[in-house]
Amino acid sequence: MRKGSILIICLTVLFLLILPSVMADSATENMESRIIESFDPDSRTTDWLVVGSKFTTEGFPKQTYTEAWPEAVYGSNKEGLDLQVLGVNMKWDRKGYNNFEVIPVTKDDEGNVIPNPISIPGRVKRLDLWVWCSDFDYYLEVHLRDTKGVIHVLNMGGLARIGWNNFSTAIPNRIDQTGQYVPYIRSLELVKLVVWTKPIENVSNYFIYFDQIKVLTDTFITRCDGDELADRESAAKIWGEE
Repeated sequence: MRKGSILIICLTVLFLLILPSVMADSATENMESRIIESFDPDSRTTDWLVVGSKFTTEGFPKQTYTEAWPEAVYGSNKEGLDLQVLGVNMKWDRKGYNNFEVIPVTKDDEGNVIPNPISIPGRVKRLDLWVWCSDFDYYLEVHLRDTKGVIHVLNMGGLARIGWNNFSTAIPNRIDQTGQYVPYIRSLELVKLVVWTKPIENVSNYFIYFDQIKVLTDTFITRCDGDELADRESAAKIWGEE
């Protein structure tokens, strides 16, 4: 038998021995439910800015935090928790495909308001949030960015409902959340929420409220000796990267 054939056989056997452990590792999951924004004063993760599209009526949009909550989540709040939601009041001057964006923001050293996307831990399987609807025929999108900078737009569904409703969407497999090199998990970022109007729907005096943005995510990470050096925050501190 030729040496080349022997080598191929040996490599094949080695691969077959390693494959089960690799497959078992990739199949391991640690599913967790994580709230990435509650809008409550004690646990709010960021500031939020609401921006209207071209034909927004002067003086709008208006935004506020107010004491409210979906009873499906908190019941009557007998514990007396300090619960708040983000409210938006919106008007446009004309019908059409209008929209407004709800953007996580922060301020830079000079006091300028800049986007502040929310990093989502793990490999995200599902995203959901609570929305108070006023039965307008609008619809909701969520914009996620991967580590390559690609923005993925997911339709959360129509807003022609009444009161508090839970909106949920699965994260499609086409959105890559793993890399070839350490660290293997590439966290997604929540860039913004976008509400769109339908062309024939009323565009005056619209109210909507948002609460508890949550994800179902796989936080399992294969450990190794020195894996803390693969953490992005650690690398940024060591090398001074943003």
